Amino acid sequence: MGRLLAIDYGLRRTGIAVTDPLRITANPLQTVATEQLMDWLQAYLSKETVDEVVIGHPVQMNGRDSESWQYIQPFIAAFKRRFPLTPIKEFDERFTSTIAHQAMITGGMKRQHRQDRAAVDKLAACIILEDYMTYLTH
Repeated sequence: MGRLLAIDYGLRRTGIAVTDPLRITANPLQTVATEQLMDWLQAYLSKETVDEVVIGHPVQMNGRDSESWQYIQPFIAAFKRRFPLTPIKEFDERFTSTIAHQAMITGGMKRQHRQDRAAVDKLAACIILEDYMTYLTH
């Protein structure tokens, strides 16, 4: 069984989270400069078994795609061309950044560290992955 990998795609930075090989836990992995994301994925997928990639699909409260969706769609198309054997699924990412900030506060993280966007991005990817894992079990 391979890992699940989640992507919280952003224009500048992209948060990455991954499961353990048995898919028991989701863990924040890294934040990557978006311009380097494809190369990072190439390196990671060449050394780790990943059965599926989950990418956050930004949706507004009214159910419509948010503005950032227009930037994510080309990435998904490029991913499918470059990694045709690795499925990529879209999953609703509403409130993940807000939940990530709240988790940081609840966890006692100091304000200075909570302002680190890279930490928020990889935690948001982890939340997407946890939500997706819950979805799979129901």
